[in-house]
Parts: sequence; structure tokens; C-alpha cells
Amino acid sequence: MIQVESLETTKRIAEKLAQVVSENDVILLNGDLGAGKTTFSQYFGKALGVKRTINSPTFNIIKSYKGRLPFHHMDCYRLEHSDEDLGFDEYFNSDAVTLIEWSTFIQDYLPEERLEINIKYIEENKRVFEIKSVGQHYNQLKEVLKDDDATD
Repeated sequence: MIQVESLETTKRIAEKLAQVVSENDVILLNGDLGAGKTTFSQYFGKALGVKRTINSPTFNIIKSYKGRLPFHHMDCYRLEHSDEDLGFDEYFNSDAVTLIEWSTFIQDYLPEERLEINIKYIEENKRVFEIKSVGQHYNQLKEVLKDDDATD
């Protein structure tokens, strides 16, 4: 777990992750409303070199951006009671990085290997990031994030 006590720390963690991701990486971002998922996604996309404004794709579900690597940003909140496959495999295997908010709502479509960041809201400027990894590559990404200089 990583204690996060400022937006600056969230930004550093997102930037650090953006530096080490590669094509076809899938990152899950989960947490309650207001936990900071979209803020993390914005920092992450900017660190990938995305020039466009990154906002929550809640109504579109998926938005794609150009950066150092192509970046797919998904917000699956509206899919809570749906079993619709929107061609997720095509996104996961498109030589891009895919970051998914509310991934629990598409659990059946997720790749087995992935990095999961669960953000827990503690108070106004305090969060806890719990990071889980499945697969050797994602274990390495997790180790980079656990590095002491990323945290307060």
C-alpha cells in the first residue's frame, strides 16, 4: 500500500507508471466515486504525452488519445448492469496502453495479466493506493511504484 497525502504525490505515481508502461499494458483503476481515478488518469495521460484534455469518458465509455504510446481511457461505470462486450479485446491488443476505471463492471472481459490500482478515499487530501499485479511484467511495474521516492 502507498499512502498518498497530496495531488503532487498522485501525479508522481502516475508519471512514474507512464514512464515504464509498454504496448498492450492494461491498468485497472478502482475506487469509490470521488476517490481520484479520473485525476490519476489525467496525470497518467499527460505523462504519456497526450496533448488533448483528458476527461472522464463516462458517457462515451472509451476515449482514445495519441501520446508516446496510444492511450485508451475507459470508464465502465455505465456498464454496471450490462453484459455487453464493446470489443474490449481489440483495445487490449491494439499496441496501446489501456487504463480502465470501474473495471469490476467488465470483469469477464479483462485479460488475465494486468496491474490493478485500488484507490481508497481516506479524507480530503489523503488516499491509500493498493496495488495488485498478475503476471511477471506487471509484478515489475508494481515494484517500480513501490519505490520509496514515489510516496510522501
